Amino acid sequence: MHGQKALSRPSSLTRTILALAWPAVATNVTTPLLSLVDVAVVGHIGNSVYIGAIAVGAVMFNMLYWLMGFLRMGTSGMTAQAYGAGDSAECVRTLARAMLIALLAGTLMIALSPSLGTHILNFIDADSAAREPARQYFSVAILGAPGLLMTYALSGWFLGMQTSRPILWMALVANTLNIILNLAFVYGLGWDVRGVGAATAISQWVSAATGILLLSRRLRRITATGWRHGLLQMRALRHFFAINTDIFLRTLCLVAVTVWFTHAGATMGVDTLSANAIIMQLFILFSYLMDGFAFAGEALAGKFHGARDTAGLHRLVRVLMRIGLAAAALVTVIYYLCGEGIMRLLTNQQSVLRTAADYRLWAVAVPFAGFMSFLWDGIYVGLTRTRGMLLSMAAAMCVFYITWFTLSRALGNHALWLAFILYLLTRGLLQSLLFRLHPPH
Repeated sequence: MHGQKALSRPSSLTRTILALAWPAVATNVTTPLLSLVDVAVVGHIGNSVYIGAIAVGAVMFNMLYWLMGFLRMGTSGMTAQAYGAGDSAECVRTLARAMLIALLAGTLMIALSPSLGTHILNFIDADSAAREPARQYFSVAILGAPGLLMTYALSGWFLGMQTSRPILWMALVANTLNIILNLAFVYGLGWDVRGVGAATAISQWVSAATGILLLSRRLRRITATGWRHGLLQMRALRHFFAINTDIFLRTLCLVAVTVWFTHAGATMGVDTLSANAIIMQLFILFSYLMDGFAFAGEALAGKFHGARDTAGLHRLVRVLMRIGLAAAALVTVIYYLCGEGIMRLLTNQQSVLRTAADYRLWAVAVPFAGFMSFLWDGIYVGLTRTRGMLLSMAAAMCVFYITWFTLSRALGNHALWLAFILYLLTRGLLQSLLFRLHPPH
């Protein structure tokens, strides 16, 4: 109760948010290094096709892994609410269900990977030059699927238990190993994109092993007798899947936007595809920065909801939005002043850099357009109000496609980026409206 009362003071709540957020921010800022390093390594091999191949390969995995994002988001919200209610046994049961699903889904992905890879490549309809390298990358990197999905479940559970430092350790181990193996496999052994895929897969398995080690230490410190009872209870499983079905469908909309973004860029040629991939790294960096604060929102929103503290929840929303606005302003300035320099770190291909320069200012618009949507996602996940997430994402997806199909002939790739910015803005505004119309009680 003392901790709950302390959180009633705005200054204490801010400190709690920052204490939860900084490891998550550090984790999420380092997480894009997996894709940044992939792009940077192949970007200096001497052929821009490899950059496009990695971009296509990344979208292939987004279609699979983002659809499984409920393993993190659903686990986080449900665990946080059980934690707030003081139900340790349910906290452990939530993790056990998520880990079981992660192992089964990851194994199934590997088994189906040859046909999955072919169908996804056909759907994306990438440039023929990038197609075969992308297939090679996918066929190797998919071997890390069970490991990555287990880290999703573990990350959600740690966050729901009001701690984010284990997530940071998992990411640091994975990213450090990924960098070392990328350099060794690509430059040392000459494995080109196959080496990038192997480095990714191995790093994902080692990250999962790190999380399991940290989990075993955490479990020894909590009392959760009788957690096996009801583990596979149908009512509990229906609740688990009902929440996660909304998240799955919401993620399906997100993947539809991302896949179409890459598909549309691919139809404009390798240089445009590669330039969009470079600029998209700036968006990814910002999204992971904001998701760090959203993770704190997940943990605390779920805790307040589980403890029936409505006033604390509304205070949390106000403080998070102020933090998000300040972060958006800071990143906007950085991208405006340093965006071109960041892109030059990712590739030395002059044709790609010249193309990217024409669209760089769209990356500058991302922070203010997107910060609300990221933070609201965290709050909605903590509350397990997944239907609102789904509805706002579906509407934003429609805005994206309407904008693209209306303006693509006149504006080309600029229409693609405008559609993406409006998609981000729509998500945030609709989530704000839904929260006001249906506030938690």
